[in-house]
Amino acid sequence: MTATTAGPRPERVSHALVRDIPLPGGVGTLALVTIDNGFDHTKPTTLGPLGLTELHVALSRLQDRAAAGEVVAVGVTGKPYYLAAGADLTAVTHIVDEADARHIAELGHATYRMLGEMAVPTFAYVNGAALGGGFELALNCTYRTVAADVTALALPEAFLGLVPGWGGCYLLPQLVGVRGALEVILNRPLANNRMTKAAEAVRLGLMDALFEPADFLERSLAWTADVLTGAEVVERREIEGADEWAAVIAGARQQLDQRLHGARQAPYRALDLVAAARDADRDAAFAAEDDALTDLIMSDELRAGLYAFDLTTRKARKPAGAPDPSLARPVRTVGIVGAGLMAGQLAVLIARRLKVPVVMREIDDERVAAGLAGIRSMVEAQAAKGRLSPDEANRVLGSISVSTDLGTLAGADLVIEAVTEVMSLKQRVFAELEDVIAPDAVLATNTSALSVTEMSAGLRHPERVVGIHFFNPVAQMPLIEVVRTQASDDAAVATAFALAKNLGKTAVGVADRPGFVVNRLLLRMLAEVAAAVEGGTPVQVADAALRPLGLPMGSFALIQLVGLPVALHVLGSLHADLGDRYPLSPGLEALAADGRRVVPEPDGRGAELDVDPAIQDAFDAPPSGSPLDGAGVLDAVLSGLAEEIGLMLDEGVVDGPEQIDLCMILGAGWPFHLGGITPYLDRTGYSAKVLGRRLLADGVANVPGR
Repeated sequence: MTATTAGPRPERVSHALVRDIPLPGGVGTLALVTIDNGFDHTKPTTLGPLGLTELHVALSRLQDRAAAGEVVAVGVTGKPYYLAAGADLTAVTHIVDEADARHIAELGHATYRMLGEMAVPTFAYVNGAALGGGFELALNCTYRTVAADVTALALPEAFLGLVPGWGGCYLLPQLVGVRGALEVILNRPLANNRMTKAAEAVRLGLMDALFEPADFLERSLAWTADVLTGAEVVERREIEGADEWAAVIAGARQQLDQRLHGARQAPYRALDLVAAARDADRDAAFAAEDDALTDLIMSDELRAGLYAFDLTTRKARKPAGAPDPSLARPVRTVGIVGAGLMAGQLAVLIARRLKVPVVMREIDDERVAAGLAGIRSMVEAQAAKGRLSPDEANRVLGSISVSTDLGTLAGADLVIEAVTEVMSLKQRVFAELEDVIAPDAVLATNTSALSVTEMSAGLRHPERVVGIHFFNPVAQMPLIEVVRTQASDDAAVATAFALAKNLGKTAVGVADRPGFVVNRLLLRMLAEVAAAVEGGTPVQVADAALRPLGLPMGSFALIQLVGLPVALHVLGSLHADLGDRYPLSPGLEALAADGRRVVPEPDGRGAELDVDPAIQDAFDAPPSGSPLDGAGVLDAVLSGLAEEIGLMLDEGVVDGPEQIDLCMILGAGWPFHLGGITPYLDRTGYSAKVLGRRLLADGVANVPGR
């Protein structure tokens, strides 16, 4: 199963349309079931209670016909571009009764298992996306073909807070073995919901045959006839023996523990189901899936996951507070001041996506040469990985130029400054630009924490200045914080939102307050952890304290990723602007002065994520407070985050708590099971304790009434 949450609405019923098709060579009649919701490709086919009931009726009739010898096979396919995009979970957020949750689980099994228990072979003709319950529809069939252009095959349930509960956790291990099953059920969902393409699905054994889309159904029917006559024999791989199966499961559990530390239910429940799949019978396995699915549907983890999914899909397409898009100025050339690493990443992304000239300015020939070399290296690396064709790589490189001449920026419609985070330097750059660029050009800063208002205060036209805060690495991170000052006009802000959309990013509008959203909250978290260490808490205790949240990495690993000098610079800026809620850390400053890492150097197996215990010596000064245990550190962090979010909402940094969650998910990689941050603060009681109120209405991202 997977999710399509679009707020309360009637089920978009997917109908089961049955027609008889004579198979080639006089083999007999195949009954073909087409799943179709009656809408075009912009409305994905999903399966809810009414659609499943209709499919159940259709398959029951086909069971009778198969038993009577009227058909020699049953096939299932979908409307163009979709087999099915999963279960329609729109109503799940309104389920308050466990019996209703169990009904959804059992109805899926009761319907799908008829495909695996038909008196004749069954065939799935996967003509388009097959996700979650759509993929399980195919798994329940005897054989599967796939169109060569299909790119979205997946069981993404663990990503959201579910398990593949309509047969996936049993049938897939039986089909491809425990290693292949865990790759699809756990590894790919937990790797940012990675999809599987058609050719790879055949290689993995998920699909049996691949045909070109132009004559996909015709070729699939001919293949079906060959399978029925024995002219085509489908080989199934032998699954692992009991000892090997158990060893793989044990290794996977260890990996989950290292990564999640027990913070999420769903991956562990899925692993338990796969562990039992080798020796369980179908009835027992499906009953276990029903139990897991019922429990998870009634969990806050899933509700938070669906809330996060909705935020990052449907709601992200319509940014809160964005001006009318028609006000955006056309961008035919982009200027960038600076040609360092961040500026180079911006240039390559803009050249790739906008397909416009990018003119960059550096202060001397040495930096020009270094900037060009860095850009070339980036483009060549993307080409080597197959992300750019040779022609496209040449086009991108040809559209980027770097010069010491400020005048080359004169024709740019949008100029982004990406120089060092020093206010006086940025002010000087802006002042120089104002004398060069066109009167209607938009002037933007990529600052991560500095005041855009102060930066533009001395300009003649501060109304055309806007913050466009990208996150590093630019190509991968999906968020842009669009920073609006009180002087910024709608045209400048609309241009920033349009840029984000055209770059394939999600934009969140934020007010010009220190740290905006992501850095303000991340630094509050890191400041609380550092303060605990300064107060005598051992670094290893402080580093492990946040593991119950299941964050992408520990606090010190995050500091290392950002760069200790950068983190301290932002912390200093926030301390100056927001005071003692962001205390300075003499220990971290000493580490930075000595050029020391806070996590060990990477080894051949990858970077170690835990803090380096050797850095404890930097904090050996007399403690500034009382040592905390892990629970105390976590309490301080969650209390601090709740306080900071309350202040941010009072200040109008964003329109509401949903925008804070969207920023934390897309800009900081906070997991779906937390729903960002505010659902977790609500369900753990920190919102009420610190702020005296919930941040989200009851039931928005939790089981109502809990």
